[in-house]
Amino acid sequence: MTERIFDQDKLKQYYGKILQKSEDLKTSACCCNGDSLSRAVKAALSEINDEIITRFYGCGSPLPPLLDGCKVVDLGCGTGRDSYVAARLAGADGYVIGVDMTDEQLEVAIRNRDSQMKRFGYKQPNIEFRQGYIEDLKALDIADNSVDVVISNCVLNLSPNKKQVFSEIFRILKPGGELYFADVFTGRRVPKEFHHDPVLHGECLAGAMYIEDFRRLLQSLGYRDYRAVTSRRIELNNPEIEQRIGMIDFYSITVRAFKLDCLEDICEDYGQAAIYNGTIPEWPHYFDLDDHHRFFTGKPMLVCGNTAAMLEQSRYAKHFQVHGDRSVHFGPFECSPASSRIDKNPNPGGACC
Repeated sequence: MTERIFDQDKLKQYYGKILQKSEDLKTSACCCNGDSLSRAVKAALSEINDEIITRFYGCGSPLPPLLDGCKVVDLGCGTGRDSYVAARLAGADGYVIGVDMTDEQLEVAIRNRDSQMKRFGYKQPNIEFRQGYIEDLKALDIADNSVDVVISNCVLNLSPNKKQVFSEIFRILKPGGELYFADVFTGRRVPKEFHHDPVLHGECLAGAMYIEDFRRLLQSLGYRDYRAVTSRRIELNNPEIEQRIGMIDFYSITVRAFKLDCLEDICEDYGQAAIYNGTIPEWPHYFDLDDHHRFFTGKPMLVCGNTAAMLEQSRYAKHFQVHGDRSVHFGPFECSPASSRIDKNPNPGGACC
C-alpha cells in the first residue's frame, strides 16, 4: 500500500476559504444522510448553534453510546458540531478535545464555546479546541493511554499519512478504548492521477481508502479486527465529477475498533456466549455491536473470542454477561453473513465477517 502525498495548504484553503457552508460541497460524499440518529444525539443537535451547523461537513454520525463521563477526542472537528454533541453527551464530568488544522473552521468553534456551555447549563467548559495536525497528536499534548473514545467524521481520508494517524489514535486511547468514526471508503484503489486533484481531495474522494488496504493498515499496527456498524453506497450527484472518477465505487462506512492486544486475525471459537442486559440507554430491547451482531436483551448468543473481548474489556462490559474464556479452543468460529449489506458493497467487516 503506497502512502499518498497531498498538499495540506490547498486542503486548508478548500475548507477555510472555498467552502463557506455545507451547500458549497460539489458532491454528496461529505454530506450526512441515511444515518439514523439516536434520540440523545438528535436532542443534543437541537441545542447546537446555527453557525456551527451551517458549516458542517461529514458523512455519518460517529457518536457511539455510553459517552457519559468520557474523555473524547474529535479528529478534524471543523466548526465543532460533533465535538459539541459529544460534550453534551459526555456531561459535565466528561471532557472533549476538538482537533483541526483550519483557522477559519476553528475560529467558529472557539467563538461559540461560551454560548454553547450556557445552553448546555455547564458551569465550567468541558470542551476545548486545539489547532494542529491529526498525524501529530503528541505535539498537541495528548498523552499516551489518556482517552476513552476517539471520533472522526469524514476526515481521516484527507490525511497524507494515514498510518501515522491511526498509530496516534491507538497511542492516545486507553486499553479497551474505542475508535468510532465515519469515513469514505472504496471498493478498489483510487488511480494515482487523482491523488493531487484539490477538488477530488477536498470532496473526500481522492484520499478514500480501499477497504482492504484499511484492514491491512490496522493489522500492521497490531489491531487485527474492526467492525463496520453501518454502510451505504455514495451517489456523487455531480455529472462532471462522475465522468472523471465514476469508475470507483465509494461507500460511507461507520467503523468501530477497540484498543485490545488480544484480538486475532480471524474469528476463533472458544465456546463463549454473551448476554445483553438491556441497560444501555436507548437500547432497551437489543444492541447492535456492528452490522451482523445484534444482541437481544436476555438472549444468549454464541460469540467468537474477538467479540467476547470487545464486550468484556471495554466500557460496554457492565452491560453484558460473557460466559466462558479462552482455555479451550474449538477451531474457527463460523460467522453468519452480515445481516445488512448496502448496495452489494465489498465486505466492510474486519475479522468477524
